[in-house]
Amino acid sequence: MNISILASFLPQNDPEAALAFYRDTLGFEVRKDVGYNGLRWITVGPADQPETSIVLYPPGSDPGITDDERRTIAEMMAKGTFASILLATKDLDGTFERVQAGDVEVVQEPTDQPYGVRDCAFRDPAGNMIRIQELS
Repeated sequence: MNISILASFLPQNDPEAALAFYRDTLGFEVRKDVGYNGLRWITVGPADQPETSIVLYPPGSDPGITDDERRTIAEMMAKGTFASILLATKDLDGTFERVQAGDVEVVQEPTDQPYGVRDCAFRDPAGNMIRIQELS
């Protein structure tokens, strides 16, 4: 069996702020920017990995979600506990410096973790945890 990851989904509640972070700060290319009923789904990804994407979607846009669930999602996003993603780089310090220069919330500077990896962490404009791990 040969299965690959096509896309992961992260919520966004401000499309322009999401674009500024993922396109301008992380350097991802915009692959799709789709509007429907006043909402936007933005697909981004690394230019050298066209087969892997992140879809930045409006949370609560699923018609099956209740108003209570929408409130819970909004509360969790505000706390930064709703969604996360792990990215990787060969140059963690350089990547950290470039990302930190943007308008981002630094959660953790580059750190050698006791479980054997070196990583750092930020929150994107929607509160999603973005961890970046150094590849050896």
